[in-house]
Amino acid sequence: MSGLILNFTKLVGRTSMQIKTSCTLIPCLNIQRNTSFFNKLPASDLWRGVTAVSNAGKKRGRGKGSGKKIAKDLNRGQVIGYGKKNMLWPGLNAPIIRGKELLQQKALPEDSTSIEREKNILKLRDSIGGFRVMKINPIDRGWSGTKMAGRSIGTPDPVGEETFEGFDTRVLENKIVFIMKGNMGRRRRFSVMSVTGNGCGLAGFTTSKAPDMRSALRKSKNRASQKLISFELCENRTVFHDFFCAFGKTKIFVSKKPEGFGLVCHRAIRTICKVVGIKDLHAKIEGSTNLQHIVKAFFIGLLKQKTHHQLAEEKQMHVVEFNTLQNHFPRVVASPTVCRKQNDIGKDEVIDFTQYVLGDKIVLKKKKFPPFYANTTGYKLYLKKQEHFRNQDKVRIDMLVHAGQLTSFLTNKQNENIKT
Repeated sequence: MSGLILNFTKLVGRTSMQIKTSCTLIPCLNIQRNTSFFNKLPASDLWRGVTAVSNAGKKRGRGKGSGKKIAKDLNRGQVIGYGKKNMLWPGLNAPIIRGKELLQQKALPEDSTSIEREKNILKLRDSIGGFRVMKINPIDRGWSGTKMAGRSIGTPDPVGEETFEGFDTRVLENKIVFIMKGNMGRRRRFSVMSVTGNGCGLAGFTTSKAPDMRSALRKSKNRASQKLISFELCENRTVFHDFFCAFGKTKIFVSKKPEGFGLVCHRAIRTICKVVGIKDLHAKIEGSTNLQHIVKAFFIGLLKQKTHHQLAEEKQMHVVEFNTLQNHFPRVVASPTVCRKQNDIGKDEVIDFTQYVLGDKIVLKKKKFPPFYANTTGYKLYLKKQEHFRNQDKVRIDMLVHAGQLTSFLTNKQNENIKT
């Protein structure tokens, strides 16, 4: 670039008048640097320099997302600078300046590699239209589609000759935790809480941490297999009785349910029940819903439950079951070795079975209001029609107690007529 400057080399020792007459204007060149790392490096190196983090910054926890790959590949199906024609594009697929030479856009000679590369790119472009993300089976996907919680991670690794056949491990919690170190600063680790069991009353849970996800999952799975607990199941499908359990500020009321009821409870409790082998259960949580507290409280409740024979020996009474499916017909479940009489029972002693097993706890329940059709004419007609059958349940129970079977009132008369 040309410019105008004054030449003062010959003006030393002259007067102002002489300076004015001797001043000359001469052209000169302003020296500039036309090359820099902006036009020497390709785009990938420039972007790496913009998004990179120093080692000191990494130790302080900066730039956590800089090293991660973008979930969606924006360049999928295309390569910048490559197309049907094998061209050289400065700044895209080549630097702008190579040495002292300024590169220009030009066509390169076609070779077999460029033709094959073009065919592969065209095939990839054609396949993008029908590309579909493979979905996980709803049975194996856990609680949600993208999270690890609830998913199965297989059986624990064998220990020597001992193998864990029939076991299944489920992830209950998966999160990232940090720990501060004096020399390393803030360290990131993965915390995984999992439960494993064989579906027949044998289960265990644990929480493990590791620097990467895969190590944390394997570590948690193997440690859970080393902390197995044996539980007794009633009829191999449910608990023996209702119970109350708590851990921290988490309170759980568990209710025994008949066959076919299913698991109506928190998703973490439902996962534990499937691993343990419980099929019918109802659980209600009050207070905090901290996942680790829920798991610990439920395992404590399973350990504290008592069998029917243990309850009979403690109270020295018969344990009698009244099942709705059997029209509340009484069935003796367990009997003590020594049974107390009515006079031996104290006045203040707890006789109610539910109150005894719950430890004097009361489950909060909503008030039941009559249905909206209670005062309608059609419902009143329905009650009048059902008046003839209102005592059938009581009659059936009376027959089962005295006769041992359900019979008709006309059975004996018919037998007498046949004999005569």
